Amino acid sequence: MAKPMTKTQLVAALAEAAGTDKKSAGASLDALVSVITTEVSNGGAVTLPGVGKIYCRERPERMVRNPATGEQIKKDADRVVKMTIAKALKDSVNG
Repeated sequence: MAKPMTKTQLVAALAEAAGTDKKSAGASLDALVSVITTEVSNGGAVTLPGVGKIYCRERPERMVRNPATGEQIKKDADRVVKMTIAKALKDSVNG
């Protein structure tokens, strides 16, 4: 498996693809992350065309097991961030 792209590499690739400088590309990336974080934190969803949909899902209260001791513990309800990958991206990877 290839190593994941770092933020520096991503900013450089964005700057090259958009024909701008790295500072502008970095600011755009930071703004995008901020908008996504705010929207998902407030219970909304963000769709990135061609990439997928990022959303928050509620998980109910449930019983979990401590693997070290085998003890059953009640875990409170919480929220988790999920992402559904777009069909176009899946198809480009598999075909």
